[in-house]
Amino acid sequence: MSTFSIFLVLITIVCFLLIVVIMVQNPKGGGLSSTISGTQMLGGVQKTTDFLDKSTWTLATILIVLILLSSLSFTGSLSDTESKIIEKTEAAPVNTPAPAAPAQQTPAPATPAAK
Repeated sequence: MSTFSIFLVLITIVCFLLIVVIMVQNPKGGGLSSTISGTQMLGGVQKTTDFLDKSTWTLATILIVLILLSSLSFTGSLSDTESKIIEKTEAAPVNTPAPAAPAQQTPAPATPAAK
């Protein structure tokens, strides 16, 4: 299994966990904290909200770090390592003088036709 595949599996797991944590929350403060019957369960309602908030930020940070690290390890066949722009730049010599403009030739005066 390649390094990129490992990162892909980890990113998938973190995304699933992040979806679960976000779906448990309610934007109006209800969510999991409103469904708990006792106030002492999981440390109370306020503690549950704090835990869900901190876990959301932690999972989001882990996701961003994993994405950045996976981009560094990506060496798949889809990557374009040979850039055409770089090839064109390397093909053109750097310090060549510009071609001189051709001298303008003035046309010869027309000679009158003999009658």
